[in-house]
Amino acid sequence: MDEKPKSIWKKTLKLPGLFSIWLILMTVTMLIFSIIIWLNGDVFNKPSDFIGLLILGAVVATILLCLWLFIRWVFCWRNFKRFLFGCACLATLIALFYAEEDWRGKHDWEKFKREGEAKGEKFDFKDFVPPPVPDDQNFAMAPIWIESVKATLGPEHSRQWFVDKYAGNGRTNFTDRIPILWRNNNSSDDPASGDWTKGTFTDLKPWQAYYRAPAQTIRNSTITTNEFPTAPQPQTPEQDVLLALSKYDSAIEELRQASRLPFSRFPLEYDKDDPAAILLPHLAMLKRSSQVLQLHAIAELQNGQSEKAFDDVKLSLRLVDSVRTEPFIITHLVRIAMLQITLQPVWEGLAEHKWSDAQLAALDAELAKLDFLADYEFTVSSEPAFHIRLIDYLEQKRSRYQEFVSLFSENNQHDAEVLNNFTATAIFYLAPKGWFYENKITMVQMRQKWDAPMVDDTQQTVSPKMVLAGEAAQSKMSYSPFNFFARLEGFLDNYAQKVARGQTVANLARAAIALERYRIMHGEFPESLDALAPQFMEKIPHDVIGGQPLHYRRTSDGQFVLYSVGWNETDDGGVAVFKKDSSSEVAVSDTGDWVWRYPSK
Repeated sequence: MDEKPKSIWKKTLKLPGLFSIWLILMTVTMLIFSIIIWLNGDVFNKPSDFIGLLILGAVVATILLCLWLFIRWVFCWRNFKRFLFGCACLATLIALFYAEEDWRGKHDWEKFKREGEAKGEKFDFKDFVPPPVPDDQNFAMAPIWIESVKATLGPEHSRQWFVDKYAGNGRTNFTDRIPILWRNNNSSDDPASGDWTKGTFTDLKPWQAYYRAPAQTIRNSTITTNEFPTAPQPQTPEQDVLLALSKYDSAIEELRQASRLPFSRFPLEYDKDDPAAILLPHLAMLKRSSQVLQLHAIAELQNGQSEKAFDDVKLSLRLVDSVRTEPFIITHLVRIAMLQITLQPVWEGLAEHKWSDAQLAALDAELAKLDFLADYEFTVSSEPAFHIRLIDYLEQKRSRYQEFVSLFSENNQHDAEVLNNFTATAIFYLAPKGWFYENKITMVQMRQKWDAPMVDDTQQTVSPKMVLAGEAAQSKMSYSPFNFFARLEGFLDNYAQKVARGQTVANLARAAIALERYRIMHGEFPESLDALAPQFMEKIPHDVIGGQPLHYRRTSDGQFVLYSVGWNETDDGGVAVFKKDSSSEVAVSDTGDWVWRYPSK
């Protein structure tokens, strides 16, 4: 007689028995979840609730039954040996897969690099870092910058910026001496400057009232303005504004003296392993300095002090130039914003004929140094090198995935949602190193194929059509392990557009300066721009959109309209388009013309 198996692990289970066990497991599971739901104060009030519980119980029971069957199967020595052999085979296949992908990715990347370097391309971020300059000839190492950075970052973070000899003999109570206009920079209740793009002058009366006002509370925030010097009795608006800003006279003069140094290189931490952690506190300081200099120069113009206003505008343009060699897109976007700020007093002085011919010639010489299109080509090369280092860092520090997603998808919520799911996260953590190499190739190829051709520095043109083609290509780019960095970073369409506008306004300002010089000599503006060369400018700049001549015509009131066709590449007759943005109006970049004109008198 056959003996019955003594162990449940050796007992053969037939289908009815398995089904019975599955029903028991499902019943127990549903009972447990029902108790949990009841303890949480919930009740079943819809048929769908019970169906959901039934499905959940069935799924859990199936998983538990499969797990139990697997354990029974493994407890057989013969099966256990098969299991170990299968695991060993699987591990070998996985190891071979990783080895092959790593080798292939590295091989592809090294081949790509060799071919690129043979054409003169650079892939190492160090090649784009500006060379060191002597501290005693470096505008960026002036004490006012050092103290302001240390006051902003604190002693711990700023220690990485400046070596011990700039530590101030152990001082930690540094003061931010870079001038500011007001205490609450983000308040819409602060006075506003004029806007040359809309043809409006700066009204100094609100500024006068603002600086003379005592401390006030706006939106539960105390705005202190009476820390500025004030006269016992109100003066003219320009006099009161200049008196208030005299608080910063010593700081502005120190910046002016330092600006005469031949070099400017801020001590950024270019050698950081994580390039995304490189701090750029100086950019905000530079921008707010240009804002103060703008108001200072406008008040001086209205007070009949054009020479002092000229010095302030020159200093502001020096600030724009002081970070030109930095290999960061954000730096050059700030430079373009600072130029827009600086042009306000230039425009107001031209509109009211307050600049002398010598001052205008000097301003033209400073503006002629600006070449945002060349800066674009530089950053389109440096930016992939920056991200190559970042990709290397993230491959070694994969736990920083969430920071990576936040960094790249701040302005793209859809990409953030796609990459924030379990599958994308798992792929990032488990991806072979070779896939990171492939991402480097994709990133560089995207820049070379789409971003670089958008701007032609040699011809001084920008192509909106190429930008649209890049946008279309990005929309068709699928998500894959080889392009997730490129997919997140996207194309530099907005950057190309802002560069085009920045270079255009610089060109418009230069042409307007030459027109004013012509008027000073001849008593009226010329019939055409051709009359300006070569006496008032060596070469008349063309429209960077399309490469055609800038549009110009005299108006019946003795003024003129000077404009570019703008991003839509359509001549709208010198009409700029604006739209409401919160409490103010801003120019619409992709419609209307980019215009320089003065209000009728």
